[in-house]
Amino acid sequence: MTSIPAPVANSASPYRYIVIEGPIGVGKTSLARRLAEVSGADLVLESAEDNPFLERFYRSPRTGAFPAQLFFLFQRARQMQQLRQSDLFAPVRVADFLLEKDRLFARVTLDDEEYALYEQVYERLSIDAPVPDLVVYLQAPVEALQERIARRGIRYEQGMEREYLERLVDAYTRFFHLYDATPLLIVNAGDVDFIGNDEHFRQLQAEITRPRRGRHYFNPFRG
Repeated sequence: MTSIPAPVANSASPYRYIVIEGPIGVGKTSLARRLAEVSGADLVLESAEDNPFLERFYRSPRTGAFPAQLFFLFQRARQMQQLRQSDLFAPVRVADFLLEKDRLFARVTLDDEEYALYEQVYERLSIDAPVPDLVVYLQAPVEALQERIARRGIRYEQGMEREYLERLVDAYTRFFHLYDATPLLIVNAGDVDFIGNDEHFRQLQAEITRPRRGRHYFNPFRG
């Protein structure tokens, strides 16, 4: 069983709202959970398992993409509204999704007509999302994502096509290449284990607690 390390020295976070992002299988939810646990932060998860259309999407992407995407949009909009309405003096929050990710997925999964309709819905929602203080973007090659997806064993994910993952990874790369809304920490997570390896986790935790501006890159020592 993985032990939970004590926070590193001087590890009080300068950030009140941290978002962990990256493509499916990269480990963002597991990392968000562990960061929240060791720091006593509130955890904000997108709860993909609540989406009743997700299994249909993986079984038949062409027919399942639009309802799955709309469900996620409404779910995420509701979560952002709740964050806005919550106590300003609430503790640090760690989330496993960035609202802008919704549009990224929509562009990958929807055809042009569906995307145009999705955009109309998105604009009418007028979502006033709080801006993260730090975004941590986990990068990994497609082969690593496939291995992790297979290892976690969610049944309806097992038929996911490599071509879909490649398009998703490319979309994330393009998105974060231009992203400048908040401080951004880009992490090479391809062959490290932030959950099973305490040293890998401590290194990343130390990076996350450093005050920073702009874009930064982190390659963990693979000891």
